[in-house]
Amino acid sequence: MAELRTDRLLLRRWRDSDLAPWAAMNADPEVREHLGDLLTREQSDASVALFQAEFDQRGYGWWAVEVRATGEFIGFAGLDDVDDGMPFTGVEIGWRLARSAWGQGYATEAALTVLAHGFDTLGLPEILAVTTATNLRSQAVMRRIGMTRDPADDFDDLTEPEGPLRPNVLYRIAHGARS
Repeated sequence: MAELRTDRLLLRRWRDSDLAPWAAMNADPEVREHLGDLLTREQSDASVALFQAEFDQRGYGWWAVEVRATGEFIGFAGLDDVDDGMPFTGVEIGWRLARSAWGQGYATEAALTVLAHGFDTLGLPEILAVTTATNLRSQAVMRRIGMTRDPADDFDDLTEPEGPLRPNVLYRIAHGARS
């Protein structure tokens, strides 16, 4: 599994030492605001096991993200196959950071590196991003990394109950569209 490096970040394989801070993120209502229910420690640990298995199977997935200068685990970033049942198919980019890492440009930095890996190493023709219509912070990152949105692609996630998590937006970027 390739590690990805930026000036400030290391995207790497998950470690046992990541489990506690990952569980704390998944128990934080602000971090989970656009994602749904809080996760228990067991659910959080199981998600990491799934991330690792999928990465080993496909050769891409969710990297743990750490700050290079300190070694601090701050979240994840990566690529994943679009879930079955969505009104589109493809590979989507995503990120989730601890609140302490918000507002420092880390999501954009990690996402740009993940995009480059998806296009230049994996040869993906297009990368998608999905979030709730109310998640303006993630949508801002999507725009900063060059993704665009066609409102005609927006959809309701029918796996979510009526409420703020149901309306979703879809952003895209094609291989040749990067600047």
